[in-house]
Amino acid sequence: MKTVSRSAGRSAVAAVAYRTAERLVDQRTGELHDYRRKGGVEFTELFLPKGAPEWAHIREVLWNAAEQAENRKNSTVAREFEIALPAELSAQQRERLARDLAREIVERHGCAVDLAIHAPGKAGDNRNHHAHVLLTTRRLGPQGFTEKTRELDDRKSREVDRWRERFAQLQNERLREYGHETRVDHRSLEAQGIDRQATRHLGPTAAAIERRTEKPSRKRLEFEREVAERLTQAKEAGELERQARAVDRSILDLSGDLKAALQEREREQRQEQERRQSIEEAKRQAAAGVAEFREQFRLHQAVEAGKRAVREEVMAELQRQAAERAAERERQAQQQREREQEQQRQAERQQPQRGRKGPSPGY
Repeated sequence: MKTVSRSAGRSAVAAVAYRTAERLVDQRTGELHDYRRKGGVEFTELFLPKGAPEWAHIREVLWNAAEQAENRKNSTVAREFEIALPAELSAQQRERLARDLAREIVERHGCAVDLAIHAPGKAGDNRNHHAHVLLTTRRLGPQGFTEKTRELDDRKSREVDRWRERFAQLQNERLREYGHETRVDHRSLEAQGIDRQATRHLGPTAAAIERRTEKPSRKRLEFEREVAERLTQAKEAGELERQARAVDRSILDLSGDLKAALQEREREQRQEQERRQSIEEAKRQAAAGVAEFREQFRLHQAVEAGKRAVREEVMAELQRQAAERAAERERQAQQQREREQEQQRQAERQQPQRGRKGPSPGY
């Protein structure tokens, strides 16, 4: 199992874009990874646990969320199985085999799995059908990513060994089902009792260095030095011929001949130029979007200001009308009081006086 770690300058979004030959934007770095012109990708599919949120079905959203779930600069943001698929099986049969493995991983660990099946390289072994199985490092629930799948980090749990054994079982089941006598053994050559050198891949970093510089990478030189030492030992033991044949089989030239390497470098340069152009276009579109947003915001503010002015005018008119009605009611009440007072005075004047006429006795 391999890991995709930030400490190595890698990104889960970039890795998935390359494996699936898609165009994905890494929201954490702002980089656009466009590998749509990359050939050799035969099949891709995203596998999710039951109850996963709807947004997780979108590859770009899922892997950006996986990146955002990690906050350390040296976080491991993805895991990857690179598995060989039997050349004896047809494309549909290999697809079924890889999909069965992906489903079992999801069911056991509750993580999301992104599967990409690749065809053999043009310059390499035409039987090298293989698949990249990328896993999120956290389980995926209805609310998003949760705890880490630590069992895949713990060597004591032997979980990775279990998957090697299980995939060998799946391969042998399919080979038997489709009538092939070939069988697969997940154990090391030493454990199987086979006396030959195991094959070794250079890896994407070393292969990229060789394509760019057209020189052997440090990893290749170290491996060739190790092979030379073993050849010397084998010669002393009288086994030079057998070891030479084993070495010839063990070195996998991932970059092909010089012409293929030059073509690969030119293609990468074109892709880099297209990537930069895409980034500039995205920036221009973003700037245009910001300007449009500002204009819309300005218009919105103007409309809201107009609404506030109208509301203030309406409120002022209502208050004026209310004040006029109150003044009218007060005027009418005052008139009513004055009428009542006048009526009372008239009544008092009309009332006859009782008793004798003349001054009162007190005067």
